Amino acid sequence: MFGNYLIGLREGLEASLVVCILIAYLVKTGRRDALRPIWTGIGVAVALALGFGCALEFGSQELTFEAQEALGGSLSIVAVGLVTWMVFWMRRTARHLKAELHGKLDTALAMGTGALVATAFLAVGREGLETALFVWASVHAASDGTPRPLIGVALGLLTAVVLGWLFYRGALRINLAKFFTWTGGMLVVVAAGVLAYGLHDLQEAGWIPGLTHLAFDISGTIPPDSWYGTLLKGVFNFQPDPTVLQAVVWVLYLVPVLALFLSPLGLGHDAGAVPGPRGRRADAPR
Repeated sequence: MFGNYLIGLREGLEASLVVCILIAYLVKTGRRDALRPIWTGIGVAVALALGFGCALEFGSQELTFEAQEALGGSLSIVAVGLVTWMVFWMRRTARHLKAELHGKLDTALAMGTGALVATAFLAVGREGLETALFVWASVHAASDGTPRPLIGVALGLLTAVVLGWLFYRGALRINLAKFFTWTGGMLVVVAAGVLAYGLHDLQEAGWIPGLTHLAFDISGTIPPDSWYGTLLKGVFNFQPDPTVLQAVVWVLYLVPVLALFLSPLGLGHDAGAVPGPRGRRADAPR
């Protein structure tokens, strides 16, 4: 539940910041007449993301076990690739995200209503599709038979919406550099578990050998059905009996990616300079 809450919070806040910047710019420049097309584009993007998630979930139920595992494993790897690119992209471009969106919005305003709808749709739609895919892969990896992963995602998205609204109203100052550093680092850890589980799915599907070659088995020490075993699996996708391939790939992904992400080169020196909707830096004192 916590791992999926983190995904919902992180991805949802990125989308909320995009919406906040678009709406605040239109209000500030006196173009309230353009708000309806913007909200239309946002609504279409959200509907598309929900439809994509439903298609993944219900479409996979019609497949054979091997096909389900192959699909789940393949999409998990794709999701990890997307979320890895996303956390680095956000750290690199956060400092000029507002200016970039303002430039696109100025162009759309000059082109008309359709361009406004498309701008909002593209700005939010990408985040929505990435979120739907990564959430589906994470929930699939959890596979504990309870609604807790989905509840965690919903709570994370709700928190993100509330934070976005408070940010827009000027009632909240967010140090975006620290926020995206901490949540990005934790998301890399979650992604490592999703990647390892995705490879296990491919092994179960028969696409990759080595299903019976275990790196270790500590099921007796950390039973999967215990509260601490459930906690470790839910947060880190920890498995007490991983295959050799799972263990090796988990280490080979987590160590270099996390080290690069947390290094000064990966962070950027002014990533916290994202202006708030009132024209201040989000982390600057009022």
